[in-house]
Amino acid sequence: MLKTLTLNSSHQVIEIASNDGYLLQFFHQKGIPVLGIEPAANTAKVAIQKGIPTITKFFSTETARELVAEGIKADLLIGNNVLAHVPQLNDFVQGIKIILKPNGILTMEFPHLLQLIEQNQFDTIYHEHFSYFSFLCVEKIFAAHQLTIFDVEELPTHGGSLRIYGKHEDALFPKISERITKLKIKEIAAGLDQLETYTAFGEKVKKTMRKLLAFLIHAKDQNKSIAAYGAPAKGNTLLNYCGIGTDFIDYTVDRNPYKQGLFLPGTHIPIFHPQKLLETKPDYVLILPWNLKEEIMEQIAFIDQWGGQFIIPIPEVQICRPPANVFTLTA
Repeated sequence: MLKTLTLNSSHQVIEIASNDGYLLQFFHQKGIPVLGIEPAANTAKVAIQKGIPTITKFFSTETARELVAEGIKADLLIGNNVLAHVPQLNDFVQGIKIILKPNGILTMEFPHLLQLIEQNQFDTIYHEHFSYFSFLCVEKIFAAHQLTIFDVEELPTHGGSLRIYGKHEDALFPKISERITKLKIKEIAAGLDQLETYTAFGEKVKKTMRKLLAFLIHAKDQNKSIAAYGAPAKGNTLLNYCGIGTDFIDYTVDRNPYKQGLFLPGTHIPIFHPQKLLETKPDYVLILPWNLKEEIMEQIAFIDQWGGQFIIPIPEVQICRPPANVFTLTA
C-alpha cells in the first residue's frame, strides 16, 4: 500500500480490528499517522505500549461519526478478517463510508466462500463468523452504501481468502480492474448465484462426515489408538458435528500453553503438550488445523518412529505417513 498509494506523513491510516498493532507498526515506522480501532482491551493495550494510537471500541457508524467529529478520516482504511465477524453488517459498511476520505481507499480481507465450498471447508463455519462472502455478495453490500470495489486479489490464507479494494462510487480513480470481471465469471461458473449449489454442498458435508466416522470406527475396531493435533475453533465444529468425542479421540495436543490442561468444548477431549505423543505413541494423529498440515506433519514427523500415521479430514479424508505418503479414502 505504501508503494501503490505513495503514503506520507500527511496521510492517515486507520485499521479496524487492529489487534496488537502488528500491521500498523510498519506504517508508523515510516512516519505515517496511524490509528487502531480494537475492541479487546488487552490487545489494544499491547498496541498502545508499542506506540500505536488505539481506541478500544467496536467499529460502527457511531464510532465513525465520533472520529469524523474529531477531524479524523482515513486515506487508507484497513480491515483484515473482521468483515465476517460483524453482526450488524450494514451499520459497519455505512461506518466505512462515513470515515473514508473522498479519495480514500479501503481494503478488506475475508475467507472466500468459493474456496469454502470447493475445498469442503465446512468446519470453518463457527460462532465467530456471522457471514460467508462470495465476491458477488460483497460487491452488492458495498454498492448499497455507495462504495465501489475496484480490485480484488485471491489469497491462500485461511484456506483461501479475498482481499478487496474499494473507493467512493463517485471517485474517478483508481479504475476498475479486469480481475473483478474475471472473478465474477468464475463464481457464476461455480454456481454461487444458484441455491442448488448450497444444497449440494450440504450433501457433500454429510458424505465427508460418514467417511471420517467409518474410518474411525474401523480403526477402533482394530484396537488402534487415536490422538489429535491442535485445538482450533474449526476443529470443534468438525468434532461436534461428527459426534466425535473421547470414545474415538483419546486426547489432543497443542503448543499453546494457555490451552494445555483444558478440554475441547462439547467433546471434553483433554488438551496436552505435544510431548504427550511421545509418551503414548498413538497409531493415528487427526490434524484439526488442516490448513497448517504441512507444518504440523514436519513438527511431529517423529510419529513415524512407531509407524504412526496422520488423518487429514478436509477437503477429503486422507491418511498419510511421514513424510508424504498420502492416500484418499473412497466411499
